[in-house]
Amino acid sequence: MNKNIKLAVAGAVLALSATAANAGIIIPAGEWSVDISGNVNSYAIWQNGSGTATVQGGLAGGNTSTKAAQSTGLLPNFMSIAGSTRQNDLDVSFLISFNPGGYTAIGGSGGSTSEHRQAYMTFGDKSWGSVLIGKNLGIYAADAILNDMTLLGVGSPNIGATTTLGRIGTGFQYADWKQQIAYTTPNMNGFQATVGITQAWNTGSSTTTGALSAVTASTGGASPAYEGKASYSFTANDVTGKVWVSGFSQKVAGVRGGETAYSTDIGANLKLAGFDLTGYYYGGEGTGATVMLREGYSTTGFARDVDGGYVQAKYTLPTKTVAGISWGVSNLDRATGEGASNVLKSNEMWTVGLYHPLTKSVNLVAEYSRVKSENQSSLENTNNAGSLGAILFF
Repeated sequence: MNKNIKLAVAGAVLALSATAANAGIIIPAGEWSVDISGNVNSYAIWQNGSGTATVQGGLAGGNTSTKAAQSTGLLPNFMSIAGSTRQNDLDVSFLISFNPGGYTAIGGSGGSTSEHRQAYMTFGDKSWGSVLIGKNLGIYAADAILNDMTLLGVGSPNIGATTTLGRIGTGFQYADWKQQIAYTTPNMNGFQATVGITQAWNTGSSTTTGALSAVTASTGGASPAYEGKASYSFTANDVTGKVWVSGFSQKVAGVRGGETAYSTDIGANLKLAGFDLTGYYYGGEGTGATVMLREGYSTTGFARDVDGGYVQAKYTLPTKTVAGISWGVSNLDRATGEGASNVLKSNEMWTVGLYHPLTKSVNLVAEYSRVKSENQSSLENTNNAGSLGAILFF
C-alpha cells in the first residue's frame, strides 16, 4: 500500500510506530527487497433518505437512496507489491497496486469493478530528496483525506461504486489518483515539501442526482495541472503535531478563452493525552466542490467559487477503542449571472464513529453519518447512513 496511507491509517487507530506500520510481508530477492502489503475491508450499510430535490453535484440522494447494501468503505481492497534497492548511490523503488471493489449489485452478480490506483517508480537519496514518476495519490488535498477518520470506514455512502466517499465532497476536494511527476525534498527537521506536474482534468457536471455519477465531458485538459504542498511536523513535550498547506492550479482551455482554476488549503493535526484533533479549510475558483473541475463552471463559462473544511476530534479510550466525531461542509457559490437553479449549493455531513483494534491487524468499525445536499433554489435532500464492518491490514 502507499506508504503515506499505510502510516496514516495504522497510526490513527493502532498507534503503531512508523517502523511497525511500514512493515508488510517482506521478501529478500537478490539486490531487491520486495514488500507485499494491503488491506481487506467490508461493511454492511443501512441508509434512509428523505427529499425529492434535484441537486446537480449533490451527495445525498434523498428518497432515491439505496436502503441497504454491503460494500467496501472509503478505502478499496488493496494489494500492493513494492520493491526497493540501492543502485549507483540512488535509492530506487516501485509500487503497483490492485484494488478490487466489494459491492455486488442487488439481485445480480454485477457491481463495482477493479481499479489500479498506483503504479509508480521513485529514485533519490536522503541528501537531496526523491522523484516520483507514475500514478499515485494527488498532491493537493492529500493530507485532508489521510487525516479523515472515515478513511477506516464508510462516511458518506456511494453504493454501487468501487468505494464509498468518506468525507470527500463534504469538507475537502478529492485528491484522486493521477499520473504525475513529483519531487519531494528530504525531511529537514520536520519540514518537507512536494511539487509536481499532474494529469489535467476536463470540466463537467453530474448528470444525475446523488453521489458521484457520470460526468458530461466539456473543456479543460489542454495543459497539465500543477500541484504542491509543504508541511511541518513537530514534537513539543507531550504534544505532537503537523501543519500543512497545499495548492492546485490548472489552465482550463475553451472556457471564455482560457481561465485558470485553482484551490489552496491549510490544515493542522494535534495529538495530546489520547486526544487527536484536526482542523482543515480550503478555498478556490473553478475547481468544484468534490471532483476537480466538476460543477466548477456555469454553462456560460464563468467560474464558481468554492470553499469548505472540516473539524474532527478523536479520543482513545482505555480499551484502545478510538471514538471520533467530525463535521464538514463544501460550499459552491453561484457564478456571475447565475440565478436560482438545481446546481449544488452545499454538501454537509456529520459523522460519529467507533474504531476498535481487535488485533494488531484487524479493526472493527461502526459509523453513523448524516449527509445533507442543498441546491441553489434552497431545496435539499438528506441521507442517514449507518455502517458496521471491519478492515484488516497486512
